[in-house]
Amino acid sequence: MTLPKQLIFREDDLAGAEIRALLARHLQGMADNSPPGTCFALDIDGLLQPGVTLWSAWNRGRLAGMGALKVLDAKNGEMKSMRVADQFLGQGIGHAILGHLMTQARARGLSALWLETGSSPGFSAALKLYERAGFRYCGPFADYGANGFSRFMTREI
Repeated sequence: MTLPKQLIFREDDLAGAEIRALLARHLQGMADNSPPGTCFALDIDGLLQPGVTLWSAWNRGRLAGMGALKVLDAKNGEMKSMRVADQFLGQGIGHAILGHLMTQARARGLSALWLETGSSPGFSAALKLYERAGFRYCGPFADYGANGFSRFMTREI
């Protein structure tokens, strides 16, 4: 996957105002587009747990997006908190974040990635991104249960 020009990834500790604002925007968007009880986005405390790493993506000094990897076990990881900043939508940033997460997962020795996302129209761009990247639909994994709203996907890496 080719990165958009000037895109730099940083492992992020969520201390900065910009990343916190993007995370707040992400959490609000997930809540606005998900029925009660079906939003599994991680908040700051969840993203700071052992086994979870968040990267921020920067384009010419501006925060362009973020994405996290949660290690489930020795071979499996879950993608969490993927979000592109509004002003960077449609510029390939989501594709680049996805590629970065896949590269980081491989570097950690993982052989499969999993994700949970929603099914309302607000999630259609994300679903298309994952489908184009070779993710396939599957049943619930880890601690998730079927709820009629969530879509579960996986891909060997």
